[in-house]
Amino acid sequence: MRRRHFLEAAATALAAAGAPAQTPPATTPRKTALKLGTQNDSSDPALRVLAAFGVNHICSNLPSARMDANWSVEGLTRLRKRVESFGIRLEMVPLPLSSSYIAQSENPNIMLGRSPARDREIDTICQVIRNAARAGIPALKYNLTILGVVRSEPTPGRGGAHYSTFVYEKAAQDPPLTEAGRVAAETAWERIAYFLKRVIPVAAEYKVRMACHPHDPGMPAGKGFRGVDRVLGSVDGLKRFIEIAASPYHGLNFCQGTVSEMLARPADEIFDAIRYFGARGKIFNVHFRNIRGGFLNFQETFPDDGDVNMIRAMRVYKEIGYDGMLMPDHVPVIDGDAGGKQSFAYAFGYIQALIQMVNMEVA
Repeated sequence: MRRRHFLEAAATALAAAGAPAQTPPATTPRKTALKLGTQNDSSDPALRVLAAFGVNHICSNLPSARMDANWSVEGLTRLRKRVESFGIRLEMVPLPLSSSYIAQSENPNIMLGRSPARDREIDTICQVIRNAARAGIPALKYNLTILGVVRSEPTPGRGGAHYSTFVYEKAAQDPPLTEAGRVAAETAWERIAYFLKRVIPVAAEYKVRMACHPHDPGMPAGKGFRGVDRVLGSVDGLKRFIEIAASPYHGLNFCQGTVSEMLARPADEIFDAIRYFGARGKIFNVHFRNIRGGFLNFQETFPDDGDVNMIRAMRVYKEIGYDGMLMPDHVPVIDGDAGGKQSFAYAFGYIQALIQMVNMEVA
């Protein structure tokens, strides 16, 4: 919601200022496959701002909270064409399998393992894949989560900004079980595999890439949180995940921040993780964000204020030949910055600058 307010406010400012047309520079940097991207808001006001910022590739928001005509071939085609009318490519659309806590999720029975309801939900997802392909949309992102995104209280960051924070000892003080009850690791794997074995063959047939977000954050193995083992909350878990279905259309919404949260020493270890999944063609989308700290104790920072060298990270994406979007995510909150508009503007500019830098470094 903060992103939407930011983009709508910025769109109003641009319209009022009557921003002049840009004159192309005399020399153009060498082209690169890396793309500045964003997600969640594809309203007309948002698209005007994104086009002005040079964000020419996006993941839209949900076409609809309900499975209605907006998810049809015609509805998805209208969405794509509207995005394209702003000079922006619709690279990806989210499935109604969000990062929400299971009780608020759109299709809960897939991860609750309740048949026949989960079979009906999976059938709906398969039809959305077919519709997306026919509408010219090349990729879909999704989550397979019960807990959703778990955090403790925010903590102060640079300049008094508020950093989203997770400290396991604080969050894990006798929390109740979820509606799912106790979900051991192998039960979670059974439900994930059940979904993938039904869905990925359809994605492969229709040539739609399926990008799954890791569990945010990872939790102690065998101990979990609220009775749930988070099997997609470790690098080893993600390695197992990509092997379940051998298909070039099965991969990750690679949240660099979330993967960093899985690591004891993210400043040293994140680059090997990028290389492992990138070299196998399993990174379909990147949430390019930074953290301070590591496994079970971290803050989500501004991109230049965390422990990970983001310049080096960008070079690694270039090195592995990654050709997708890199987008801001989970930006800090600044007092008086309604909707997070300044934080997102800062992140967009930062990512764009790093893309241009590694682009210029190409011989």
